[in-house]
Amino acid sequence: MKKLVVLSGAGVSAESGIKTFRDSDGLWENYNVADVADIEGWYRNKGLVLQFYNERRRQLEKAQPNRAHEIIAELEKYFETTVVTQNVDNLHERAGSTKVIHLHGELTKVRPEDQEDRGVKDIGYRDINLGDTDGRGVQLRPHIVWFGEAVPMMTPAAREVSEADILLIIGTSLNVYPAAGLFRYVQYGTPIFLIDPKPIRLDYDKFTQIQEPATVGMAKLKQILLDEYL
Repeated sequence: MKKLVVLSGAGVSAESGIKTFRDSDGLWENYNVADVADIEGWYRNKGLVLQFYNERRRQLEKAQPNRAHEIIAELEKYFETTVVTQNVDNLHERAGSTKVIHLHGELTKVRPEDQEDRGVKDIGYRDINLGDTDGRGVQLRPHIVWFGEAVPMMTPAAREVSEADILLIIGTSLNVYPAAGLFRYVQYGTPIFLIDPKPIRLDYDKFTQIQEPATVGMAKLKQILLDEYL
C-alpha cells in the first residue's frame, strides 16, 4: 500500500464555514491577528484571547466536515494516509481520518500556560475564562501554537513527508513558515498534487495543480489516484 501524505490548510475547511486565517488586512474574524495569534497578544490581554478562541470553539461545534474532508478520509481504504494539517479544527477527525498531525495545535484542547506539552486536556466546545486553572492554580490557555512559539510537531511531520510515495497539498497558500517548507522534505521524484482555486507556484519539478475549490478538487484527485496509483 502506497503512503499518501496530505498537507492541509485553511482552504480545506472554508467550505464548512470556517473562515480562512487572515482573510484580509491582517484580520481574523474581525480581530487583529497580532492580538489573538501571537504569544505577545496573550501576555497583553489574556481575556481577549480567551474570548476569541471561545468564539471559534462555538463556531466549530456548528460546523460539519465537507466532502473534501470525507474524501481524504475515504482514501485510507486505498493508501496508508497521514494528514498533516495547519488547521486547529477537528473536521478531519470527524470525517473519519485516523492519523492526523496538528502542526498549530487543537482548538478543543487546553493546557496550563506554563507548559508546552504537558497537562493537555480536551474540553470539547466549552469556554475557558480567566480564572480557569489546572490543579496547581496555573491559568489554562488554548492548546494553540501562536506566532513567536516553537512548532513541536514539525519533526514528526517532516518525517512523514520524507516517507511519502505521494504528497497532496490542499487549501494552503504555502505562505506561513515553517509549515510552508514541509513539501521540501519529499524524496526526489515523489509526485506532488496541489489543490487550490488560485494558481500557486511551487519550486518543484513534478507537481500537478488542480485549480478548484477543495471539494471539487478532491473528487477529481480521488479518481486520478485510483486510476494511476493502485
